[in-house]
Amino acid sequence: MNSLYLNLLTEKLSIAAWQIENCIELLEEGSTIPFISRYRKEKTGGLDEVLVAEIKHYFNYFTDLDKRKNTITDSIEEQGKLTEALRKEIELCTESIKLEDIYLPYRPKRRTRASIAKERGLEPLATTILEMEVKDCLTLAQEYIGEEVEDVAAALQGARDIIAELISENAVIRDSLRVQYSKFAKVVAKQQRGMEEQEQESSKYRNYFDFSGKISTIPSHRFLALMRGHKEGQLSIKLEVESHFSHSIIKREIFKDKERVSKSCREQIELAIEDSYKRLLHPSIENEIFKIAKEKAHRDAVKVFGENLTSLLLAAPVGQKRVLALDPGFRTGCKLVCLDAQGELIHNDTIYPHPPVNEKIQAIKKISTLVEAYKIEVIAIGDGTASRETENFIKKIALPKDLQVFSVSEDGASVYSASAVAREEFPNYDVTVRGAVSIGRRVMDPLAELVKIDPKSLGVGQYQHDIDQTILKEMLDNTVVSCVNKVGVNLNTASKHLLSYVSGFGPAIAQNIVNYRAENGPFKSKMELLKVKRLGAKAFEQSAGFLRIPNASNPLDNTAVHPERYPLVQKMAADVKKSVKELITDPASRSKIEIDKYISKEVGEPTLKDIMEELSKPGLDPRKTAKVMEFSNDVHTIEDLKPDMILPGLVTNITNFGVFVDVGIKQDGLIHISQLADRFVSNPADIVKLHQHLNVKVLDVDLKRGRIQLTLKGLS
Repeated sequence: MNSLYLNLLTEKLSIAAWQIENCIELLEEGSTIPFISRYRKEKTGGLDEVLVAEIKHYFNYFTDLDKRKNTITDSIEEQGKLTEALRKEIELCTESIKLEDIYLPYRPKRRTRASIAKERGLEPLATTILEMEVKDCLTLAQEYIGEEVEDVAAALQGARDIIAELISENAVIRDSLRVQYSKFAKVVAKQQRGMEEQEQESSKYRNYFDFSGKISTIPSHRFLALMRGHKEGQLSIKLEVESHFSHSIIKREIFKDKERVSKSCREQIELAIEDSYKRLLHPSIENEIFKIAKEKAHRDAVKVFGENLTSLLLAAPVGQKRVLALDPGFRTGCKLVCLDAQGELIHNDTIYPHPPVNEKIQAIKKISTLVEAYKIEVIAIGDGTASRETENFIKKIALPKDLQVFSVSEDGASVYSASAVAREEFPNYDVTVRGAVSIGRRVMDPLAELVKIDPKSLGVGQYQHDIDQTILKEMLDNTVVSCVNKVGVNLNTASKHLLSYVSGFGPAIAQNIVNYRAENGPFKSKMELLKVKRLGAKAFEQSAGFLRIPNASNPLDNTAVHPERYPLVQKMAADVKKSVKELITDPASRSKIEIDKYISKEVGEPTLKDIMEELSKPGLDPRKTAKVMEFSNDVHTIEDLKPDMILPGLVTNITNFGVFVDVGIKQDGLIHISQLADRFVSNPADIVKLHQHLNVKVLDVDLKRGRIQLTLKGLS
């Protein structure tokens, strides 16, 4: 990375140049973000995943910018217009939007009013007027009347067209207007003309039928709502600014350094300025500002999605327990599956405890028999149709006291059950069985199950279908990779889908690992990975620290200690006259180790501290323990809700404008951001987390629109 970009990044990210350079070097070598942040702390100065990801983003951005600079330089050079000053200006540019401003006068374009005027020989007239010294433009224009220019008015119009285009291509003017619009422009939305009265009443955008707000302060979710309303043909949207300020900006640049300007030239230039602004500059800058606002709104929405997805993937598991999972339903019954402690399907059936079939007695007998036969420890119930009714039914059965009953989100279960992944796992079962299995496995290990599902189907985030899908996919993939590697993966039980997200792996290597396990049995050590087809030294380096082998002969294989540091740990153990296993199990032995003695050129204090921390809790899952959610027994439908009721709830989604909470009915309630605390809240995620259990108060219930307003105010 050249010094121009490097200096820019050191200032923007507030880190040293050497940290950025070393990080980029590791990225170019093929190192992953989790690996760099966890196992190369000395080289990067302890950069976390967020900063490493930022550096990667800007490295890619500046790489693309350099490619664009080369293309632009070549294009201008081919035209014979590249000067040293222009080349230098291009080289020093660090923003793509400003780079395009520089290129605008030289970019090949379709026929315009200005190009037509040039074809008619009017460019010298425009140039003379811009010099601002000729006293009578009308007399001068008579010299250009001819076959293609019928009169003075046509000549002056053509000259103004050329001047207007030159003004619109002036980089200083464009940048100044961009700043003005960014600070002061207002987004104005109106109801689209021609809408029927009934359509107006039912429109979800009616709050925006007469809307105005500054582009600089409009919340991202509101801007995305406006853009969606415009796309759906219900809103007209435009940017409004004080045009006389815009004209002043243009005039200041055009007339600068001009001591004398003839009245005749000024009149023609000011007419050209007005035309340039109205016809060329305003539409162009308006589009740019809308694009910038859209990109910012996308980044904000993507950030919210990433935070929610992280919480969802790192949700507390119940662990390896025998599970009975129910996908509830009324008419079609409740699909039931029993899973062993490894999540394998051992039984499936259907019960009909609800109307219209109402075979409650048979259902009770079947549940009781299955719980006893398969030594069921956990019951998982999907939170869709008939969820509360099924949960109440289950709780009335005489079951073992220590058996836990969980309500589990069904979001994405139908997507999974119809997917190629599910068909491959369960080729002999229909979608109802696959969906129930997914519900059961989610409560056992949310991360391992949810990685099989497109994150966009998981019911978290805001305006996800309006977001740039390339940016969204990159963020979601990075989030899943981060979560998987943060938790760690059991090498001998992980599915190929989970393994594919391990640092350094991908679908092909993950499949090869599964094939190797099938042919050779469980892995006995991490070093055995090198026998897997296409898994070379680099993939091993990147992945090994994030894999676990419980009960391996080398106890370090069940830790996050990287194999490259095994000799160091063995030396530590030998120095205190203990085995590695004793060092792990005996805190007193570890307390004798003085880590300063082991600092070397390759290993610094950060890595040594990580090693000591890992030895104290080998293989420990960083996620919390799952807790059962208990909804109110008095609330089953929206009609049961009344203002001022205080109810237990479960956070199901977090957006920039508020938090959605399940209070045990089919419709989530909304806690608007203004109702999250008795103080100002800028980010809902600072107050609550996804899947958090909390008590909420009912503010208002709109039965007609099916909307529930909740609050946390006064409940702390």
